[in-house]
Amino acid sequence: MTDSQDVMRFERLVQKIDAHANLLRAWELKGGVSAQVTALELLHSDGHPKKVVVRQHGEADLRHNPNIAADEFKLLRILQTAGMAAPAPIYLDESSDRFATPIIVIEFIEGTPEFAPTNVADVVLQLATHLVNIHAVDGANPDLAFLPQQENSIAQKLKERPATLDDSLDERRIRDALERIWPLPQRNPSALLHGDFWPGNVLWNHGQLAAVIDWEDASVGDPMADVGNSRLEMLWAFGAEAMQQFTEHYKSMTHIDFTHLPWWDLCAALRPASKLGTWGLDAATEKGMRADHKWFVKQAFENL
Repeated sequence: MTDSQDVMRFERLVQKIDAHANLLRAWELKGGVSAQVTALELLHSDGHPKKVVVRQHGEADLRHNPNIAADEFKLLRILQTAGMAAPAPIYLDESSDRFATPIIVIEFIEGTPEFAPTNVADVVLQLATHLVNIHAVDGANPDLAFLPQQENSIAQKLKERPATLDDSLDERRIRDALERIWPLPQRNPSALLHGDFWPGNVLWNHGQLAAVIDWEDASVGDPMADVGNSRLEMLWAFGAEAMQQFTEHYKSMTHIDFTHLPWWDLCAALRPASKLGTWGLDAATEKGMRADHKWFVKQAFENL
């Protein structure tokens, strides 16, 4: 960090976490778009260094949920109790006396996202296995009552139809179809949903899935919501064969009813509408993703 004010804020934060520790260094972690993420390395009085991560949510997330920091901190505690591969929560600061917005401090997980694995089949299997584990957390658990209902989130999105639709991604056709059927009758028990389960939110270490991160979009609802979103992300990251393998692995490990999967595929396909062009992709990557999206929408409508 080159900003002396930032350094001073992080030094004071370290003292709150551990009065006997000192800040060795701080550096920004790249890749996050919804939150400012900073890694800190601390030196304890016993001479042992330790790394932690500071998450400061962005304005868009705070407008959507002013309590997002406390909610994510609470959820990470629940995930630790459930034995999930997720960072442990360490400290929550909602005072805003050091930072402009609330922050959470979480465990630093050694690992990196994997976008070009040498063994795609193994990566896809591990991803499916961990999503099944997430969905094993009962959505009816009173401890999760603070999370939004996925069905309501989709209903609100459909209600807020933009004046200009992104027909390059079939937004009009998708919205028309979903508006006719919504609310979709739920065929599965409610489960914990990650909300954005894609390769960029998964850390790997020596070929093993180390942690699922970025839980700010978590909700409760039909597991098919996560599956549909992940299928599109698998298609974009690893191709159609990997997407199908992911789906079959997940299906083989659960008793989930897949009847409404095409509808949830359409919900997933709606997410990038009017946004894909703002993701800063190079021309070739964006062209490929648009072609994949078109195929994804086509197969969803064919399977209705």
